[in-house]
Amino acid sequence: LLLWSTRVLLWIFGIVAFSASSLLAISGQITEDPTKILQKYLSLDRKGVRLEASSWQVVKPFVAWKEEPVWGHVVVISQFEVVEDISQWEILDGLDAKIPVIFEVIGTMYWESATFVADPHRAIQYFHIKAVQDRWQIVGPQLPPYVGRQRLIDFVRWTELNEPEPSKKELFGSLKKQLDTTIEKDLQK
Repeated sequence: LLLWSTRVLLWIFGIVAFSASSLLAISGQITEDPTKILQKYLSLDRKGVRLEASSWQVVKPFVAWKEEPVWGHVVVISQFEVVEDISQWEILDGLDAKIPVIFEVIGTMYWESATFVADPHRAIQYFHIKAVQDRWQIVGPQLPPYVGRQRLIDFVRWTELNEPEPSKKELFGSLKKQLDTTIEKDLQK
């Protein structure tokens, strides 16, 4: 038990240290490229940091909003691309712009019904980046989590294993199978 507790504490410490060191690497100063903030935020979102209320604090320095709403769904993506070509941005003024991001969407996973709806398409979202005091911040839009497919499968698997109620456990098991099947089909294309 002591060995297991020590491993858990080391694992938690490692995550906190990694998050802190990666946050320090991107200061968000207005002298830096604003796409770095957007890239870091979306990368963390893809890794699932907004799947749990306790972990969304990791992205808080990158956004202007003060709290994360409870989302009833998660958008499942395979990848995203921040458009770095300034000619494609909507410049509002020198310290305020809307930067397009292209998402390769696989579908949407709904928490309440524990279902996945496949809807592969390319989506473009414009993120409003603005200088707030001396740092870049994302001021909108506040979207539901855009999570990578493998991370979501791992999260659903973890949720299924830790669910005490048999009927919910069965729902999450079914959801995991839906996600696995959809991803297998996607990879065969």
